[in-house]
Amino acid sequence: MIKRSRSYKIFSACNILILTLLCITMLFPYLNQLAIALNEGTDTAKGGISIWPRKFTLENFVAVLNDPNVLSATLVSVSRTVLTVVFSLIITFSSAYALTRKNLKGHKFITLYYIVTMYIGAGMIPTYILYRHLGLMNSFWVYVIPFGMSVYNMLIMRSFIEGIPASLEESALIDGANEIKVMYKIIIPLSKPVLATVALWVAVGQWNDYTTSLYYVTERKLFTLQYMMMRMIKQGEAIRAMISDALKEGADVSQLQMSTTTSASTQAAMLIVTTVPIICVYPFLQKYFVKGVTLGAVKG
Repeated sequence: MIKRSRSYKIFSACNILILTLLCITMLFPYLNQLAIALNEGTDTAKGGISIWPRKFTLENFVAVLNDPNVLSATLVSVSRTVLTVVFSLIITFSSAYALTRKNLKGHKFITLYYIVTMYIGAGMIPTYILYRHLGLMNSFWVYVIPFGMSVYNMLIMRSFIEGIPASLEESALIDGANEIKVMYKIIIPLSKPVLATVALWVAVGQWNDYTTSLYYVTERKLFTLQYMMMRMIKQGEAIRAMISDALKEGADVSQLQMSTTTSASTQAAMLIVTTVPIICVYPFLQKYFVKGVTLGAVKG
């Protein structure tokens, strides 16, 4: 049995304490919103809800899930996330693999050309004009095509692939395999950690994105869950501002509370609905996450 020194025990105790405090700090807001979502809206308006509902109810989730726009937005969000992850992995990994080939003429210039795009962007207005001329406005593909390539993800993948022993590729080439077979039979199976890591990054980014809908989509059937939640939050703020102004003027607002659900309670329910899918996916990719990041960042 290894005997730990006093200083090591103190250091470990401090680490555990700090990590515990961080966990509580990160979990409390989410548990608070979950409690609000499971609490009666009119009771929530009185305040005092922490991490446990005072008057348990599922009406907030029923109100959210019964909204046909929410179902449509869920289908759009899931579809865009899945398609973009697949499309982005294909494009990004293919580019990363090609740039690791030393016999590719101009691969250093191509890499530099990619890197420049990370620091110099066209801006919002040229991007809007480009999307309009490409026919992406009010199109589902505006969620997929522009996100097919990420230079940062490509550099992470390229660094990971360069870390794979060259002897494995040389052995396959000696046995008669071509570059395509080497990629599919050797490189891709060994690159599962970085593929899972990039897939998680892309999935989280796509699932949480609402600005694409805000800038380029006006048709309700193409709205995403995050955009719906953003609109719900803005509408809730407007309603609360109207009620506050009415109360200041001495108006009777009792007729405004005809339901046990409120904008705050439905917002909390919507928040839970939009975050649960990502929370469920992350544990399955967690074992690849750290390995993919650390190994992919070894080389610049």
